[in-house]
Amino acid sequence: MGNLVAIVGRPNVGKSTLFNRLTQTRLAIVNEQEGTTRDRQYGKVDWCGKEFSIVDTGGWVVNSNDVFEEEIRKQVLIAVDEADVILFVVDIVNGVTDLDMEVANILRRTKKPVLLVSNKADNNDLLYNAAEFYSLGLGDPISVSAMSGSGTGELLDMIISRFPEKIEEIIEEDVPRFAVVGRPNAGKSSIINSFIGEDRNIVTDIAGTTRDSIYTRYNKFGFDFYLVDTAGIRKRNKVSEDLEYYSIVRSIRSIESSDVCILMIDATRGIESQDLNIFSLIQKNNKGLVVVVNKWDLVEDKSQKAIDVFKEAIKARLAPFTDFPIVFASALTKQRIFKVLESAKEVYENKMRRVSTSKLNEEMLPLIEAYPPPSNKGKYIKIKYVTQLPNTKIPSFVFFANLPQYVKDPYKRFIENKMREKWNFCGTPINIFFRQK
Repeated sequence: MGNLVAIVGRPNVGKSTLFNRLTQTRLAIVNEQEGTTRDRQYGKVDWCGKEFSIVDTGGWVVNSNDVFEEEIRKQVLIAVDEADVILFVVDIVNGVTDLDMEVANILRRTKKPVLLVSNKADNNDLLYNAAEFYSLGLGDPISVSAMSGSGTGELLDMIISRFPEKIEEIIEEDVPRFAVVGRPNAGKSSIINSFIGEDRNIVTDIAGTTRDSIYTRYNKFGFDFYLVDTAGIRKRNKVSEDLEYYSIVRSIRSIESSDVCILMIDATRGIESQDLNIFSLIQKNNKGLVVVVNKWDLVEDKSQKAIDVFKEAIKARLAPFTDFPIVFASALTKQRIFKVLESAKEVYENKMRRVSTSKLNEEMLPLIEAYPPPSNKGKYIKIKYVTQLPNTKIPSFVFFANLPQYVKDPYKRFIENKMREKWNFCGTPINIFFRQK
């Protein structure tokens, strides 16, 4: 269960720059994929062997003056609710503003650790200005320059020292962990209730669904799995439920601590940008995926043609990753609820699948010979041998070649598609590497 750090503060204090600076310790996160919206608001940081997630809540705000302060207030409340450490960013050039004061008022009341970061300290003369931030009543300001990176190492040290001591839950390693995720009102609680088979609503506290216990074990109908509790799907009083970034920040923990994510989509609304945001979180964390189109009982046209059209639409929106099960279900009428669990179990098995080296070479080498990678600058790429890497989170394969740097993405996708045709990797991402032989 990872730690979560949230960045808050008014606009234009350099939250995104700081976010990019902190996450760029691992460049993979900052790649700009097409089709994923607002992707730069979530990343992972690896510092001194500790890994944590970081969220920039500012990226989700609608910039209009009337709702502005209200939106910032909501973000800060979300950060207070969900994060382990809060970074409150202020601007050393402009000093304290009314909006900073308001944010500080909320943050002073929380028991969570708050680090006051005075950004834009791009030269030493500015450091003296930091003193005025003592008026915010949040302790010593930490001066950094997100642009140049000065001071960010000390900041990371402080973040790590503030993490709460985690009580590790004892869970059995080889039992799959499923997380149900999706936008608000897609039917997450109802489907979980259907799994449990009782109508006691999870909105009430089952003993033990505290913040700490996030795994509930189910052993029913021949299924044995942990359900990752999204820190209690208990309703929150302060923050209205419809906030987009709320449900995203909410999903981060459950996605990170699961093996397979069950993404709920509302059949009556189709795929929305919010679903894509959650999908990109699932992909970034390399988790298995089952898409459940819920509320299928409310759809008028249930013909096979309608199903096919819907499936195609989903795959088009989530491309290039299209090899995952799609289940049309209804949590209310319990229609195909088992199918959801069966699919999740199958995806988990696919994620754990090992293919023997002899099988891989026997199947893949003739294919590669028939369709070799296109030559680059007159040089021919020869692929001699393939093997699966041991002990990886998702199936990962290494192809040994004489000029691995010339193998481009389209060819990797071609290889991946061929592998998916031959072996069942439905629902799980797979890694394909080309290395010097």
